[in-house]
Amino acid sequence: MLTNSVDQTLRRRADRVVPGSMWGHLHAGKLPPGFPQFYARAEGARVWDVDGRCYLDFMCAWGPNLLGYGNAEVDEAALRQQSLGDTMNGPSEAMVELAELLVETVGHADWAMFQKNGTDATTTCVTIARAATGRRKVLIGRGAYHGAAPWCSPSVVGVTAEDRTHLCYFDYNDLGSLEAAAREAGADLAAIIVSPVRQERELDQEFPTPQFANAVRAICDRTDAVLILDEVRTGLRLHLEGSWQPLGIEPDLAAWSKALANGYPLAAVTGKDHLRAAAAGIFVTGSFWCSAVPMAAGIATINIVKRERVIERLLDMGGRLRAGIAALAERHGVALRQTGPVQMPSIRFDNDPGLRKGDLFCQAALDKGVYFHPWHNMFLSASHGLAEIEEAIAAADVALAAVAERFGG
Repeated sequence: MLTNSVDQTLRRRADRVVPGSMWGHLHAGKLPPGFPQFYARAEGARVWDVDGRCYLDFMCAWGPNLLGYGNAEVDEAALRQQSLGDTMNGPSEAMVELAELLVETVGHADWAMFQKNGTDATTTCVTIARAATGRRKVLIGRGAYHGAAPWCSPSVVGVTAEDRTHLCYFDYNDLGSLEAAAREAGADLAAIIVSPVRQERELDQEFPTPQFANAVRAICDRTDAVLILDEVRTGLRLHLEGSWQPLGIEPDLAAWSKALANGYPLAAVTGKDHLRAAAAGIFVTGSFWCSAVPMAAGIATINIVKRERVIERLLDMGGRLRAGIAALAERHGVALRQTGPVQMPSIRFDNDPGLRKGDLFCQAALDKGVYFHPWHNMFLSASHGLAEIEEAIAAADVALAAVAERFGG
């Protein structure tokens, strides 16, 4: 990237006035040097950086873009509400309508309440669980990401041991460690918070085994603890009624955000009736939590997902992308792993300490106008159609050839 590019100029300006500049925000500073950090616009499945280059985007704004950037129906609903009012003395009718829609849609939901970010939602879930049980301990996956608040932040600085005193850790899909964590919590167990799919940064994604998911539910049932499902990344992408519905398991609480309003700032907690009083009794709020525009966008988003069978489309396109990359990898003799849901692709290379292969693959694809990510799970949107998948596979062909040439098959 040229040192006099608009992107580089903005980075230098940000260095002077933003702590950590782009290094801290979304860990963007860890991306390969050729990746842009600043963007000018987005449409459908594409983003344009501030230097005018266009990319077919497989990060989808790190998840919020579900239907396509600038979806006309969602934006129209948001603009219509904006003309009436957004942040007012209290919520608009849109809040009630959105809550009704979530209760109608989500398998376990008897009620809903709204926030702005995924961290807001997971933290609210934990607060409700502690209020309902009168207990303190929370079981959490080792290395799992549930937000940026001190109780769960991956940061090792700026937080104290006391912030996490009441967390007990287990390993995903490890029944022994799950039971050990429950024994450690003992009679003080308030909740288990778990992701529908293991999604730690720089690791392979991992589906829950039926035995693990059932064990989480069973521990909560026998101890009267609360099962919290973190749907922040997965919500509206894996299963409309909830990601563990195909396993026959319902959480007591779920945290939602990212795709909920197709990019408008919105998060939600859904819960069962036995937690209604606790949810009503806690104090959680934010100056913009009642904003009506994102709620109108959320209503439109969920209705489109239902009407247009968006999840089925994501499964189809994601499956085609995964099969195409697998065939290319075999042809080029490059060993890689594609893990997790096809709607949320993850590509990692065997024998790749320091992600040198992953960085090269993503940089070479970026040079062909396709934005893959070297260490975070990616996302598909409903704007990724057959033409876009074919374009991505063609870029992956060039990128895998570069990996094979440098590192061997």
